[in-house]
Amino acid sequence: MRMLKHPVILLLSSVLCAAPSAVRAGGLMPFGRRTAGTAVAEETGGSAAGSSDTLAVRSAGRAFSVQVHGTVRGKFEYQPEIGKGRFEVRNARFSLSGDLLPAVAYKAEIDLSDEGSIKMLDAYVRLGMLRRRLSFTIGQMRVPFTIDAHRSPHEQYFANRSFIAKQAGNVRDVGATLGWRFGRRVPVVLEAGVFNGSGLTAQKDFWTGRFNYSLKAQARLGGRFNLSASVQKIRPGEVDIMMYDAGAYYEHGRWHVEGEYLRKEYADGLFPGVNAVDAFVCRDFPLRRWFRKVSVLARYDYMSDHSDGLFGEGGVLETDDARRHRLTGGLTFSLGLPFTADIRLNYEAYFYRESVRPALSEQDKLVVELMCRF
Repeated sequence: MRMLKHPVILLLSSVLCAAPSAVRAGGLMPFGRRTAGTAVAEETGGSAAGSSDTLAVRSAGRAFSVQVHGTVRGKFEYQPEIGKGRFEVRNARFSLSGDLLPAVAYKAEIDLSDEGSIKMLDAYVRLGMLRRRLSFTIGQMRVPFTIDAHRSPHEQYFANRSFIAKQAGNVRDVGATLGWRFGRRVPVVLEAGVFNGSGLTAQKDFWTGRFNYSLKAQARLGGRFNLSASVQKIRPGEVDIMMYDAGAYYEHGRWHVEGEYLRKEYADGLFPGVNAVDAFVCRDFPLRRWFRKVSVLARYDYMSDHSDGLFGEGGVLETDDARRHRLTGGLTFSLGLPFTADIRLNYEAYFYRESVRPALSEQDKLVVELMCRF
């Protein structure tokens, strides 16, 4: 038998094979309300099998379960300064996750169109111990670091990510993490991980004696405030880079207010330290017809001159992203439950030094996006 070499074929084949057997074992669970707890479980890899927001299967009398998730984002962008626009499929993600045994969870996720490219995103196994307060995860995953960079596409508040989530703090890698959850009055989550530094596509022949690492701590106060602090060391080329991040958000009723700061330091002062800021506010207004609610949003984010850490032709670290400020205003119309089927309308205004020639896609733009999550 010929082996399935393409990851897309492999993942879709797994879905098709798992679904019939799962129907015989336990049947399909209906779609339903999405909760914040489910979102956390999915992003961190914990099993949420049995939650009613996904197409899920559980075998009778056993721990085995399968969840099928998907996110599709299509959008149109128009840049008034050049008088041109474009259509784009930003994401077309599909994932399988669930429990193999009471103490063993898994996840495999692929994006069939990450700005037109196919990428295998997550592929890991997790062991849950001490009633899942202690967890060990090994495989390919998003590195535990920052608040905004750790959000899945359907959980984003704006159509385009912040500079922290896109340029400065967005890291996926292959490695292992250890997590510990404790506290009732003040829930705390601690995570520590060690990673190759190879990224997603250079695993096979990548051997290193200098692993990357990440540490992250989160605490929730009074059910409304969430505090986060994290440290990460990366080595994208021949230069060690240390990153420090601190952030907080407040959620109550129809309000969400969030702020985050990131500092990036390059070894031996080979490039000036980078500062990045992300701050936004969101207010929901319920509607009675056509839409479930409309959210009014405003964001300010900033990033100083930034280098990806790779030497240029002159043997020095060059500026890959010029310093910029950005103001974003937006409306999000939710056709159903939040983060399930949303129409996002955003306008982004960029501010550069006069001498800077911004990249084609990093200029003032109007964005209209339709996001579907199942």
